[in-house]
Amino acid sequence: MDWSWVLILAGYALGTFPGALLVGRYTGHDPTREGSNNPGASNVYRVAGRWPAAWVLLSDVGKGVIAAGLGLLVADQLVGAACGAAAVVGHILPLGRYRQGGKGVATFGGMLLVLTPVVGVILIGVWGVALAVSKRAGAASLVATAAAPAAVALQGWPAPEVGVAIGVAVVVIARHHENIRRMWRREEPAIWS
Repeated sequence: MDWSWVLILAGYALGTFPGALLVGRYTGHDPTREGSNNPGASNVYRVAGRWPAAWVLLSDVGKGVIAAGLGLLVADQLVGAACGAAAVVGHILPLGRYRQGGKGVATFGGMLLVLTPVVGVILIGVWGVALAVSKRAGAASLVATAAAPAAVALQGWPAPEVGVAIGVAVVVIARHHENIRRMWRREEPAIWS
């Protein structure tokens, strides 16, 4: 039996885990109704503070790590990439909470940390530099996400895996459409002053 589809579906299910909502409930906040209305670490940082945001970040990265790691362990790198991609889609478009999904950056990062740790760490650095320069998490996320497919291609990933990385990057960037519009109008809020 080919377990690939089972693993990919499991990756999607894992991606739907509502870490931000659970942390928000514990802290008395609903990140889908406060701030930017996005259940991601950046918005949780704005509405609830540093430590709740850290827990949300850990949860979101963990989804990508576990999904991609499971696919890699049971099958191969391509299945690992597909499982990680499914976790990103589950995070962005969770069934039953259609409009309460996140933007997928941290989950994509977790996927890359498992499948290509060097590139994952480099992209975290790229994200950090872009955040320091722009002071906007959305801008930093877009820069790191856009760089990811080129980075894995340069590391020598085969074409199918690079294709998965491109697909995930396109979905994550598309999910930032509101950030892009706000940046275009110079209305994107800084994560700190």
